[in-house]
Amino acid sequence: MSKPKRRRCTVWSIYANKGEVDEAIALFNQSLEINDRIGNVQGKAMALWWLGSLAEQQGEYTKAISYLQPALEILQRLQSPDAESVSASLDRVMRNS
Repeated sequence: MSKPKRRRCTVWSIYANKGEVDEAIALFNQSLEINDRIGNVQGKAMALWWLGSLAEQQGEYTKAISYLQPALEILQRLQSPDAESVSASLDRVMRNS
């Protein structure tokens, strides 16, 4: 089951890296809704992290914070090693906002 998630994440990453940000955002929002609906908390946190990163890249710092804060809370609760990276992203965004 983890392979399809990685594949989808790779597809979204490609959209984001190619500058097709609107398409990437749409896919991450879809992922957020699906992960929330099925109770995949880790997947929800990762989608929030990506949405926060994309918002940061677009200079939308308030929006980035609104995605990164809940992502960090979830990952800390799960004791995920990714929490450290999200925390660093959130700190950077807050300094720039």
